[in-house]
Amino acid sequence: MAASWSLGGALRGMFAKATIDEGTWDDLESALLGADFGPDLTETIVDELRAKVERYRTTDPKDLQRMLRETIEERLARLDSTLTLSNRPAVVLVVGVNGVGKTTTIGKFAKFLTNHGRSVVVGAADTFRAAAVEQLATWAERAGARIVRPQQAGQDPASVAFQTVELAQREGVEIVLVDTAGRLQNKSGLMDELAKVRRVVEKLEPIAEVLLVLDATTGQNGLAQADAFLEHAGVTGLVLTKLDGTAKGGFVLAVQEKTGIPVKLVGQGEGIGDLTGFTPHAFAQQLIG
Repeated sequence: MAASWSLGGALRGMFAKATIDEGTWDDLESALLGADFGPDLTETIVDELRAKVERYRTTDPKDLQRMLRETIEERLARLDSTLTLSNRPAVVLVVGVNGVGKTTTIGKFAKFLTNHGRSVVVGAADTFRAAAVEQLATWAERAGARIVRPQQAGQDPASVAFQTVELAQREGVEIVLVDTAGRLQNKSGLMDELAKVRRVVEKLEPIAEVLLVLDATTGQNGLAQADAFLEHAGVTGLVLTKLDGTAKGGFVLAVQEKTGIPVKLVGQGEGIGDLTGFTPHAFAQQLIG
């Protein structure tokens, strides 16, 4: 998690001081705001930590560091970050606005799964963009996954999803990843399309996960763009892409608190192996040091 600015780096000097003073709290607030925790969450965390420091009557910045790490971990762990993929086949719909890295995320997720010995088939159901199908095919090949393409331009996305699940059932493929459209003429049309994909797929298999891909660098703006998906798509987990440093690390907690939906996967680079499962303990450790 290398970055030109990091929360850990910003905190290091603060925790190296001899004692906790009023300047410590100002520095902590600035560091959390800089890491995209957002003003409300920052205020809540600082207030909690002030109360703990007073309760335990400590003046040691190392105690404050530990308390901050524990506070973030506890908050992250309130939601279960475990992927639910026990069905066979386990069907995962991947949703999100265009431009967040949805297609590349599916390729990386396929690689993550094949690395763990799972067989994967990808359904190219974003049939509105021919480029998306070609891009997805390239990533699927790199990941060692099968792909089901539209049989003709503009094919109904739900039928592509249906054919993908059918293939998985027929050939014993363990996990199905379905790419979906990120943009249509209007949001209601897009949500209707997603609802249709879900309805058609569920004639064959239940949906195991609906994963919403968010670009961590866009922060609250990205969350606002994804509102329709959160409201209508039955999202069960979040995937944060472009989390290339702890500079935006606070967004992980902020987005969980705001949506009530757990972060399940994080992407921390451009390579095919750069998508990993999310673990609150490891993330809090990495973020705070």
